[in-house]
Amino acid sequence: MVLSFFSGRSPSKSIDELPYDKHPFLLSKAERSFFGVLEKAVGGSYRIFAKVRLADLIKVRSNTESRQSYFNKIQAKHIDFVLCDPDYISPVAAVELDDSSHNKQSRKDRDQFVDDALSAAGLPIIRFRVKKSYFHQEVAATINRALEPSASK
Repeated sequence: MVLSFFSGRSPSKSIDELPYDKHPFLLSKAERSFFGVLEKAVGGSYRIFAKVRLADLIKVRSNTESRQSYFNKIQAKHIDFVLCDPDYISPVAAVELDDSSHNKQSRKDRDQFVDDALSAAGLPIIRFRVKKSYFHQEVAATINRALEPSASK
């Protein structure tokens, strides 16, 4: 179903010619499982958003030399989950779920860059290892420790 709010504009290709299929799920099985635990862990304290683009969380300072180069480093990276203030939808923390792929050197380098970029922007990142099961109380405690005022110093 396509809803079009623009009149007089025809698509550049026939819909049948476009090579797109809908993904069956937004989250992987591990992410979906963790999402449920994360919801219990934060209760109503935060709104949770999934698969948020890093460039939507942080920005390159306007007076930066080689600004486009720095933007290119963040534009295609995503964060698994973002905790936001429920009233203002302002980011409070990034949450990453690390599976075995995070053991590869290229992924470690990517993770270090993301951690450094978020830290420079003043946004905490909380990492959890993928496990078969989680206790929402432990996840809540980890989040609370990471967001304590003394943790940001």
